[in-house]
Amino acid sequence: MSRSDAAVTSIPANAENRYEVTRADLPLSCPLPGMALWNSHPRVYLPIIEDGGESVCPYCGAHYVLGD
Repeated sequence: MSRSDAAVTSIPANAENRYEVTRADLPLSCPLPGMALWNSHPRVYLPIIEDGGESVCPYCGAHYVLGD
């Protein structure tokens, strides 16, 4: 989900364990900007390699995969 989609649709925080993100979502943070923060951990920025990279949040274990 891109940032523009996230602005329109609220994503429940920590509702999934795997999220596919795009280059439009970089810099990558957890929770994502469109997620409700009231029931989540503080926002942290995660390193991710721009060619098919993956990253895992140290707080909640959410797994982010960079797609096309």
